[in-house]
Amino acid sequence: MLTGFANIGRIPELKRRILVTLALLAVYRVGAHIPTPGINGDALAAFFKQLSGTLLGLFDMFSGGALSQLSVFSLGIMPYISASIILQLLTVVIPTLERLSKEGDAGRRKITQYTRYGTVILSVIQGFAIGVGLEGMTGPGGEIVVLHPGWGFRLTTVLTLTAGTAFIMWLGEQITERGIGNGISLIIFAGIVAGIPNALENTVRMVTMGEMSAFLLLGLAAFMLAVVAVIIFMERGQRRIPVQYAKRVVGRRVYGGQNTHIPLKINTSGVIPPIFASSIMMFPGTVGSFIKTPWMEWIANALGPGQWLHSILYVALIVFFCFFYTAIVFNPLDVADNMKKYGGFIPGIRPGRPTAEYIDKVLSRITVGGAVYISAVCVLPTILISRFAVPFYFGGTALLIVIGVAMDTLAQIEAHMLSRHYEGFLKKGRLRGRR
Repeated sequence: MLTGFANIGRIPELKRRILVTLALLAVYRVGAHIPTPGINGDALAAFFKQLSGTLLGLFDMFSGGALSQLSVFSLGIMPYISASIILQLLTVVIPTLERLSKEGDAGRRKITQYTRYGTVILSVIQGFAIGVGLEGMTGPGGEIVVLHPGWGFRLTTVLTLTAGTAFIMWLGEQITERGIGNGISLIIFAGIVAGIPNALENTVRMVTMGEMSAFLLLGLAAFMLAVVAVIIFMERGQRRIPVQYAKRVVGRRVYGGQNTHIPLKINTSGVIPPIFASSIMMFPGTVGSFIKTPWMEWIANALGPGQWLHSILYVALIVFFCFFYTAIVFNPLDVADNMKKYGGFIPGIRPGRPTAEYIDKVLSRITVGGAVYISAVCVLPTILISRFAVPFYFGGTALLIVIGVAMDTLAQIEAHMLSRHYEGFLKKGRLRGRR
């Protein structure tokens, strides 16, 4: 493995791409500390400490702490992700978008353009909502968060946050085009990883002050390594359906006749189910922090992290979104039609609709396993933290994103190395990303 990393410096193009990626990520982290004008930073930070388990806390984690500081990158890349998901859902419903998605590069560029427009619209709406909401907020000591409320502050906030999101979107596209890995995923990765040093520092401080035993810390570290190993194993797992192509004679040439397979991922939906489920489960807590009524506080407490009702509903939502999003991103009928068009068939299965039904049956079975695996990864750390009161939370959605992005990036680096006749990172096997 050390030899594999040493070979990176011997490939000028790969080295340049990695340096460009690191430079653009550094620009993103610098921008995350540039505050929006007209904000009392201390009062805002104190206010966000009370919202660590709410929807705003989740968005703050994805933005790398930029939202709690209300920097120019406060909205992060979430508007772009939301616009992308909305376009994917609309592609299934609107025939025009479905035709665009099947027109190759030209159609994908058009959909990307629509996604950018949707990102700007969502950023304007969210920026205006944040500007209006901050005007009525105060810190724990009664300090005002907005120094000079009014339409001037609202318009400045909308313009600043929208421009910041558009710039992050541009950074992600530049990383994808000129760097290495998926730019949008790496930006989310950088935002999550930026909070690890502070969490480690707090954990070490608790051990030195005697608030947590060293034995418990070692046990949690071993548990975390085991969870990482399980995630890597499951993310690389796939069910291969064998496919054969009949021989065709065109002129004097013979085409087809080879054997291949359809790789069905155990976790086809990726990290979308836990993100959606977390957003829905944190919504009552977010509303309860603003609406101070007894029944709303009871709902927020009952659905808080660590409660049995929260865990049951969280698992149910993850399972639902696993099947829902898998049905959107993978259409067995299209796969069966393409196989039939080019003379492919699954041994023992008739082409056409029987093939689609067989693929759907296999996909449904492995999705059950994927949903159980994602639910366990997301729920077990929450149960342990609520039981042992550990401040260092690096599990669930964040861990899935970090490991998945790391695997995808290493897979692309290894592909560059193998294409130039260098060995990869592993002597046996090859790294494969989630998709």
